[in-house]
Amino acid sequence: MSINSIFQFLVPKDKKFFPLFEEASSNLIELASNLHEAVNLPLKEREVLFQKIDELEQRGEDITRQTNLELSRNFITPFDREDIHTLITSIDNVADYLHGAASRMRLYQVDKITKSIRKMTEINLEACQNIDSAVKELSNLKNMNVIKDACARINKLENKSDNVYNKAVFEIFENETDAKNIIKYKEVLSVLESATDKCKSVANILESISVKHS
Repeated sequence: MSINSIFQFLVPKDKKFFPLFEEASSNLIELASNLHEAVNLPLKEREVLFQKIDELEQRGEDITRQTNLELSRNFITPFDREDIHTLITSIDNVADYLHGAASRMRLYQVDKITKSIRKMTEINLEACQNIDSAVKELSNLKNMNVIKDACARINKLENKSDNVYNKAVFEIFENETDAKNIIKYKEVLSVLESATDKCKSVANILESISVKHS
């Protein structure tokens, strides 16, 4: 191996990892946006957006795979290797659950979209936007308050999601008589609530990274 090759191997790969993080969080916003848009459309008009969500979920997996590949290739990283792996995996987990919600709506042919489902997709979109805001500050870690505030907002959104979910499930069992509809709506709501939980997990990791490097 030449001296130049060794030098390239040892140089911190900030120009590789941070763009990948930002690409992943940006992809997450696009996915959440498409899902929120889909639930505000009639059943027959959602398929195009559901297909786009499939593509975005795959793109997220590709970004995760590329990040882990860079981890295996590079000796020096901008922060702990474990944190890099955990962060990119946690962002991908959010995408998986949002995609899961879309897949269930498509599979179960959920015609009537309830206010609760719309509200939860809106909450998830806002949480993803806050993830993106915090991720963009990782490259310098100078604006710690931006990361801290974004994570605090995500935690509040997760609590809000829990409240919406609990109320929605109560109303389903209180008012719905068709067992199939009960299963359909409860499962869609459950996956959306889990997506917000995964957003909170991303926030916890971002806070941990910022504390370590403050």
